[in-house]
Amino acid sequence: MTTAHPTGPRATPSSRAADSTRTGRPFRRPRPGRVRPWLAVPLLAVLVSGCGIRSTQVPTDFGPAPSRVPCALSGPDISTQSSHGVPVQVFLLCSAQLVTVDRSVRIADGTAEAARRILVAQALLDELAEAPSTPEEQAGYTTDVRGGMTVSGPHDGDPEDTLRLSTSPEDLTSTSLAQIVCTFSDSAAAQDDGSVVLGGPAPAPLRSYECTPEVRAAPGDESPASTAVRGS
Repeated sequence: MTTAHPTGPRATPSSRAADSTRTGRPFRRPRPGRVRPWLAVPLLAVLVSGCGIRSTQVPTDFGPAPSRVPCALSGPDISTQSSHGVPVQVFLLCSAQLVTVDRSVRIADGTAEAARRILVAQALLDELAEAPSTPEEQAGYTTDVRGGMTVSGPHDGDPEDTLRLSTSPEDLTSTSLAQIVCTFSDSAAAQDDGSVVLGGPAPAPLRSYECTPEVRAAPGDESPASTAVRGS
């Protein structure tokens, strides 16, 4: 007894081959074991979820972007600083480099030039020893200069631009010495060529220091270049 199919007789491979001969279209046999790619995607999702791995949508949220760029400061207006003293710049450490920040120092009007140099140098030294402000600290600024250090002028036989520190430069770390040398060289405490003559308490020998681009870029690796001062 033949069972009738509602949609007509079932097509067999031989009948489909005959149809392809009549229509002119080539007949392709289905490859055994071939998996349709659109069927593999949901299957993979089922397998992943079954292994306890939570599926993730792209893009992934890696959290908010940093709110402050390292070593970037908005800083107060320079005109505001000038009303509170003489505007100066000091070198602090940031991202292993020397970076300038704005400061202001108070120097009495009418101070003689020689005394002014010493007062400026001491004020700069005090600024270097101060802890960075909250915005500076948040931006990554630090200082390696320790407080309590003093500076004095030339002793007998010293060049007139000599600055003697209460701590010998040889006893300072390379970063703190770089901060001091570069800060002094960019101020009224320096000689006309930007070099700085430094020494420890008299009669310690004197050396002339320079703030080079290499020192500013890597103060922890490069000590300030220096030469001995004759007669010291």
